[in-house]
Amino acid sequence: MGQDKALLPWDGHTFLSVTIDRLMPYSQMVMVVGGANSEKLKPTIYSRGAYLVVNRQPERGQFSSLRLGLQEVLNRGRDAAIVALVDRPPASAAAIEKLIDVFKSQSEVAEAQAKWAVVPEHAGRHGHPIVISREMIECLLKADATSNAREVEHANQHRIQYLPVEDANVVANVNTPEEYAQLKQHAAKS
Repeated sequence: MGQDKALLPWDGHTFLSVTIDRLMPYSQMVMVVGGANSEKLKPTIYSRGAYLVVNRQPERGQFSSLRLGLQEVLNRGRDAAIVALVDRPPASAAAIEKLIDVFKSQSEVAEAQAKWAVVPEHAGRHGHPIVISREMIECLLKADATSNAREVEHANQHRIQYLPVEDANVVANVNTPEEYAQLKQHAAKS
């Protein structure tokens, strides 16, 4: 993209700031994992009351950042997390609410059948944000460092609920200026 995707303009703000704002009403705290871009992200993160976790080895990849963030979730005494990608357009509040409602309903299910994660699905594709329990967090933290989240997800697929949602942003990905332009054009029509 030629610039930090988390700071791309979106809905009058940036992907990062809108994502933080969307998650705040549903979370006790919002933590953002940054790497080499941490200094650039700090003003947005701190102005919105979120926390920054710095990945000092971002070259180890996205999975290392995920694991750092999840370890911090546990360190702060939490048993669940909403995992969102900040370099993409944020999910709608309706999609987030639906994911959380389904996740909370798992507390009423027998432990053997309970799901450890709720993953949004749109047009047959799985996306973000995902809502995960302590059990899934621990699976991700115990996985080999050379692994990735998708491998852990597939190994525990029987513990994941895929939830159809109307929000196409849950599967949107932006890797080129052309994709970003198309995304903005689609959002303007909505």
